[in-house]
Amino acid sequence: MNLFFRAKPKLPASTEIEIDGQLVTVAVRVHARARSYRLSIPHAGGPVLTLPPHGRWTEAEAFLVRQRNWLAARLKRAPVTGHFGDGGTVPVRGVDHRIIATGKLRGRVEVAEMDGAPVLLVPGESAHQARRLTDWLKSQAQEDLVARTTVHAERLGVTVKVVKLREQKSRWGSCSSTGNINYNWRLILAPPFVLDYVAAHEVAHLVEMNHSAAFWATVKRTLPDMDRGRAWLKAHGRQVMAYGT
Repeated sequence: MNLFFRAKPKLPASTEIEIDGQLVTVAVRVHARARSYRLSIPHAGGPVLTLPPHGRWTEAEAFLVRQRNWLAARLKRAPVTGHFGDGGTVPVRGVDHRIIATGKLRGRVEVAEMDGAPVLLVPGESAHQARRLTDWLKSQAQEDLVARTTVHAERLGVTVKVVKLREQKSRWGSCSSTGNINYNWRLILAPPFVLDYVAAHEVAHLVEMNHSAAFWATVKRTLPDMDRGRAWLKAHGRQVMAYGT
């Protein structure tokens, strides 16, 4: 038995750092492909400190402290979680709608207008209104995504077997070689040209299962204005991801 052998200290699941007088929780992860320490703020959720497989916790802590100013600046710009309760506001196809609780126990979510502004009339008890609204948004997303997926599949001459919605936290869509496409339901919150871009993107993967120059040429073939939606997601995607979390 080697008396000088010491087991590698177990990494914590999270740690805390003081930012502007407040403690901020930072999740700790080990990534097999990471080559250095990295601090990030995903689309949804709090900061994440990533370590390489052979990283040392003392070095990771020191790295986190050195990144304090960067983290403070990013947190100030971080999106606010979307509120799905009475009086909150949620975008539908890029247009803000105020949420109004009807007080009725039954019924469906309805789009209306009050004082010249669009509103969503949401029935149900207060504890269930967020779920009611989310279910309605998902149904709207399913309709729009199936429609646009069909258009792009016809243009590119490919077959899509199934279109499903997913509760994804960092991805807008995914496509399998078998013709199954998954989308993030939050695309219904963005302007229609954004949803259209993601649909074109995923359908194009049935032609090119990569992100090569040939792939982007395929996306542009079915959606010449693809850069508009791509740029919008890059600028506003994190805010949209914050809704319903």
